[in-house]
Amino acid sequence: MHLWFSVTPVGTGSASVSAEVARAVAAVRATGARCTTDASGTLVEGSWEECDAALRAAADAVLATASRVSITAKYDVRSDKPGQDREAKLASLEQAMEERGEP
Repeated sequence: MHLWFSVTPVGTGSASVSAEVARAVAAVRATGARCTTDASGTLVEGSWEECDAALRAAADAVLATASRVSITAKYDVRSDKPGQDREAKLASLEQAMEERGEP
């Protein structure tokens, strides 16, 4: 299972949210869940319980210094390939692109 999410701290008194987002990412990493973060959000790989725990940890970390957190989340659950990781999904995409003759 994959969970992609983004947190938006509200009520910090600053236009910058990097400190709160850094706390959220650190909290997700502390759960031990496999994750990667880029400029638009964090991707967590694991079971329902691991993904939910990671998302909750991120929200709690933001709420430690912000009065509110807005969360955008997308779950990707596959019953036919339960162990498929991020790398396998990307490899499948690259293969499909090659088959189409795309760069």
